[in-house]
Amino acid sequence: MKKIFGLMAAFVSVFVFPQQTEVVDFTHAKVKLSFSVDSSKVYGMVDYHFKTLGSVDSVYLDAIAMEFDEIILNNKKAVYRNDGKKLIIYSDFNKNQNHHLKFQYEAKPKQALYFVGWDNGAPNQIWTQGQGKYTSNWMPSLDDTNDKIEFDLSITFNNEYEVIANGVLIDKEVNVENTTWHFDMKEPMSSYLLALVIGKYNVHTETSKSGIPLEKYYYPEDSLKVEPTYRYSKQMFDFLENEIGLPYPWQNYKQIPVHDFLYAGMENTSATVFSDAFVIDSIGFVDRNYVNVNAHELAHQWFGNYVTATSSEHHWLQEGFASYYALLAEKDIFGKNHYYWSLYEYAQELVDQNRSGLSTSLFNPKSSSTTFYKRGAWVLHALREKVGDKAFKEAVLNYLKAHPFSVVETSNFISEVEKTSGKDLTEFENTWLVQVEFPFEEATESLMQSAFIQEHEMVDCELVTSKCDYYLTAPISDQAKKKLISQVPNRVTSEVFEGSLMARQAIAQNMDKIPFKLKEDYESLLLDPSYITMESALFHLWINFPENRAEYLNETREIIGLSDKNVKQLWLALALSTPSYLSDSKMEVLNELISYTDPKYGFEVRLMAFNYLNSLSIFNDKVLSNLIEASQHYNWRFKKYAKNLLDVLSENSDYQQTILRLQKQSK
Repeated sequence: MKKIFGLMAAFVSVFVFPQQTEVVDFTHAKVKLSFSVDSSKVYGMVDYHFKTLGSVDSVYLDAIAMEFDEIILNNKKAVYRNDGKKLIIYSDFNKNQNHHLKFQYEAKPKQALYFVGWDNGAPNQIWTQGQGKYTSNWMPSLDDTNDKIEFDLSITFNNEYEVIANGVLIDKEVNVENTTWHFDMKEPMSSYLLALVIGKYNVHTETSKSGIPLEKYYYPEDSLKVEPTYRYSKQMFDFLENEIGLPYPWQNYKQIPVHDFLYAGMENTSATVFSDAFVIDSIGFVDRNYVNVNAHELAHQWFGNYVTATSSEHHWLQEGFASYYALLAEKDIFGKNHYYWSLYEYAQELVDQNRSGLSTSLFNPKSSSTTFYKRGAWVLHALREKVGDKAFKEAVLNYLKAHPFSVVETSNFISEVEKTSGKDLTEFENTWLVQVEFPFEEATESLMQSAFIQEHEMVDCELVTSKCDYYLTAPISDQAKKKLISQVPNRVTSEVFEGSLMARQAIAQNMDKIPFKLKEDYESLLLDPSYITMESALFHLWINFPENRAEYLNETREIIGLSDKNVKQLWLALALSTPSYLSDSKMEVLNELISYTDPKYGFEVRLMAFNYLNSLSIFNDKVLSNLIEASQHYNWRFKKYAKNLLDVLSENSDYQQTILRLQKQSK
């Protein structure tokens, strides 16, 4: 009998699970969480409320590799099965009934919830990343984005740390060692948007024009970096509320940097998590700032969180909209030329996809990020031009109002635009969304409405060499001048050095051979307020003028650079490669470079250090041990890099035995 029951349950699961949202609606979850940093485990108690919309004999939650205890359905012990991927509850569920499910669980997640730094010297943190369908690795939930649930989290952790999660903090219970933080969400969301961060933070709070608290978290030691990191945050928030027309749909908005994050940022409902590589000072702001990522994740609070795509075929409704509205926010800050330049760069990337045969329809669920994000943004730009500002903005507002806290398809949006504009958009949809190749001719026609883009395309030292000298000193845009310098760096004169910061950076990056007559001009680049300029200038000066290497190294000795320590790591590599420089301190210099491969640093820092050490052919036990550790890192790009480098080194007889020995020790 048990075998028959098991077979029936398995049979039912195959045919019922994919359609559960049609017959079961999970509405609310009260979640209590605690953690063991020693075992990297999460412990939870969950109260779920759900309604059966039809008659079924089972309901499920996605639950990856979890252990369950005390599973209670409607105040009675439940009949259930835990298959390692799903928790399946069996009962006679009738149509239009409300149910209450309670259980305890524990999990040791392999992904989606990360214990960072507790054993390697990095900042001690716990943070989540559920994008896609990964929250079920750390909390029993629903991978299907079509079921939206109101999650209220209560999290217990050590008093020394700050706990941040979705929603408003409504209470804190402080005990001798631990504090319990209670967060309240007023509205439902897809499970992948559930989030928490635990770490040591301070917070700076300001208020939007509409009264929404804007909480900007930062590490206590980074108080001087708060302004450049979060620059324009309030302005962008106020702009997007006005531009979209629908008030921000959540109670508050938080932004939290974390160590070794998987992506640039993640738009968890009311609580964006982003990489602390974007925590920068004012000089770093020039080179690599958080503005676009900031605006992109904020726009998702409407497009992705408030209205959510039903499936990956409509993923552009999230990423395309967020990318487009981020460009509009930047346009409000930096101007129209910046907006068109961004569209131009997007178009170039999309054309490259065309040429390489990698282009796909926007409806292809396997499309690249370039397609979903950048072609999606282009769709909205082109659509707005076609129907006009008024019809476009009215359609977006109607689209949002028609599907509050719900799920949508592309047709839901297009139909609203057709209503407000009175136009049949079938041909537009076929050209911009359905066809595989990006419509470059249509995009070019749009771009050429900008005199700024016209100028960039007109000036060209490869086609019109007779005008090069004039163009290089003419009052043209920074982007146009950067293009020219990259084409003919040998024609740069002292007068060109008097240009903008961007033009000077282009000189630093493109002038490999420095004429002696321009030596003094080029040396001035070391003083520019740009870490990228400093890095390029230091390298090229070191190469071109060996007799002055010590002078250049002394001048830049105290500069760290961006979050990946770009200037400092180059300095260390060059100091090691200059025999007469700091001859009595070479080991100290080497040890500092080696130290940056350590797990306590972010993977961006470590990657650069491994690259420099590889170029110097320096691989002692410490470097190799750290490389082996990196080959197990949760960031797949960094992990892949480390594995590839290990494979190459393993083919070298000088390193084979050492790598094998260290690999055994690491196990």
